[in-house]
Amino acid sequence: MSKQPTLLVVAGPTAVGKTALCVRLAQHFGTEVVSADARQFFREMHIGTAKPTPEEMQGVPHHFVDSHSITEDYSAGRYEADCLQLLHELFQKHEVVILTGGSGLYLQAVTDGLDELPPADAEIRQQLQAELAEKGLPALVEELARLDPLCHQRIDRQNPVRVLRALEVCRSSGRPFSSFHQAGPKAERPWRTVKVALTRERGELYERIDQRVDQMLAQGLLEEVKGLLPHRHAQALQTVGYQEIFGYLDGQYDWPEAVRLLKRNTRRYAKRQLTWLRRDEAYQWLHPDGAESWICSNVLR
Repeated sequence: MSKQPTLLVVAGPTAVGKTALCVRLAQHFGTEVVSADARQFFREMHIGTAKPTPEEMQGVPHHFVDSHSITEDYSAGRYEADCLQLLHELFQKHEVVILTGGSGLYLQAVTDGLDELPPADAEIRQQLQAELAEKGLPALVEELARLDPLCHQRIDRQNPVRVLRALEVCRSSGRPFSSFHQAGPKAERPWRTVKVALTRERGELYERIDQRVDQMLAQGLLEEVKGLLPHRHAQALQTVGYQEIFGYLDGQYDWPEAVRLLKRNTRRYAKRQLTWLRRDEAYQWLHPDGAESWICSNVLR
């Protein structure tokens, strides 16, 4: 293929409408979809991640969906390497490939490369894990807010793995974790990148989130989480949609409170996704209702 291929990035918060749009775009361009959703990689997590069903995919190939097990440690760095290899293969067949998801770090890994973080510090990590057990996550989140307000704003504060890693870097390097993700030289990529981010009015998005949570519960989210109890400490499960149900199963609160927390934390998660994406000025922000027309008119030129 002589012409430089195009990577079309379709980003946006949870429940904004990425899946349906990407399927239509893949059909229009005759191409395939690559997921950059850090939670949809895992085979054991279906309902709580709103993973697209075979019916929703409509025969369009989706990569990095059900590609790994929650028993594996799968990082953004490993994903970057795996995804670059896959894109090399896909661009042999397609002029356009679609990369989609709401995990800003994983999208950045593919489009711009990742900044090199300090190596893990086992001693500090053990200390942080002991503090987590003794003081609880809120105390560590409060420390992160002092050491790195920017990271505190962007990070999934319900995810102890993310919080502990950020604090580990802060303590070991003496620098804010977010300083390793500041704009710097971007990795060279052998394709043209077009970045689109989907957005809706806040009330509209929050209503869709609440409806999605209700749908997840009707589909059997509680039973899915019960089946994952033996793996509850896996890194992949330290996330919204699962932690709230674990708390209910532990007897920390009743079912109505679990549902309230699930909806509230999902809305907060969406807000953090938007915060991350808005720092990248390359994104063209579109409402899903008008996005298809704009993309079809502007991606191939």
